[in-house]
Amino acid sequence: MRGATPLCCPLQSGDTMFSSRFHWDLRPNRLTQAIAARRAAGARILDLTESNPTHAGLHYPAEIVSAFADDRMLTYEPAPAGTPAAREVVSAWYAARGHTVPVERILLTASTSEAYAYLFKLLTNAGDEVLVPRPSYPLFEFLADMESVAVRQYPLVYHGGWSIDLHALEAALTPRTRAIVLVNPNNPTGSYVKRRELSALTALCAQRGVALISDEVFADYALTEDRDRVTTLAGVEECLAFSMSGLSKVAGLPQMKLGWMVVSGAAALRAEAWEKLEWIADTYLSVSTPVQCAAARLLAAGEDVQRQIRQRASANLAFARATLAGSPANILAVEGGWYITLQVPRIRTEEEWALALLEHADVLVQPGFFYDFESEAYLVVSLLTAPEIFREGLTRLVDRLKVA
Repeated sequence: MRGATPLCCPLQSGDTMFSSRFHWDLRPNRLTQAIAARRAAGARILDLTESNPTHAGLHYPAEIVSAFADDRMLTYEPAPAGTPAAREVVSAWYAARGHTVPVERILLTASTSEAYAYLFKLLTNAGDEVLVPRPSYPLFEFLADMESVAVRQYPLVYHGGWSIDLHALEAALTPRTRAIVLVNPNNPTGSYVKRRELSALTALCAQRGVALISDEVFADYALTEDRDRVTTLAGVEECLAFSMSGLSKVAGLPQMKLGWMVVSGAAALRAEAWEKLEWIADTYLSVSTPVQCAAARLLAAGEDVQRQIRQRASANLAFARATLAGSPANILAVEGGWYITLQVPRIRTEEEWALALLEHADVLVQPGFFYDFESEAYLVVSLLTAPEIFREGLTRLVDRLKVA
């Protein structure tokens, strides 16, 4: 109608109708382009980066499918924190590992990624900051950006083993820091938080009014023994803390979409955090009824999958150590998880090494800069890889290093 007020203004040059959160460069990087080119040429690529357990040639028990033959899933009874029965299952899972975690401190989510989103909503306002480790899995910036939160990094340092640079971490704190994220054990370094580090962190967080967020999805996959390591922050009382895990890693079932968080800390602060988290969870109600009904049987069946993963990781690590002995590469100390980091000669950049291995040996690895390693030259390899692929790929990798 002529003369009516328009519902919106026309876009001007340079404007966009989409959120500024989407500021990432979405163009394929050189390694992605090289993979596509090798596959188009019909090459058989030996993928040493496999991180999906359902693609890794593991045996999955039939009980996983039969776990969903449960009439309870036909009734929808929304429960923001998760059904009491499913939360009891998680509590029992902790008890089997020697940790007493009351059901009233357990909140279910669809994944740890969703748990991060809930916690960023709980703890931050737009423009606030969270501290995350470096090196680490390259997901935090995306999760934080989705909540309009800024990421600042604190370094893990390597001196024959990995540790948190506590002085640098404290220096990275600002008045806008709302949480410190731990990945325990870290991905890809495989390093656990130690008791001394946790003591320093809880004291610092209590003093500064900052929360601790602990991502513990790989905690069951220890490759070494160490009484000084911390396996969970569940039960921390000195500061507000959140511990996260889920079926994706502990049972090798990423497709089942069930995660959880444990809320710890002083009673009053914990109660306030819980009340707000329930409001957030009630807004989305994202955890499905079927997976909650199946949780007990999925975790039980997942014990066999987890055993297979632990055995494979240990066997592949032993093969890697034997194969790399005397080669130009060495394996950095690793305590747990599914990954190892190879230090390779600095005669090339990490990207050049990864491209050369792909183009001349049909071996796919990840360059260290994917994980924000501060210096050259590191390559990351997955111990989850099927043994026949891992052995052939690592042998080709060593051969290529020797002729470089």
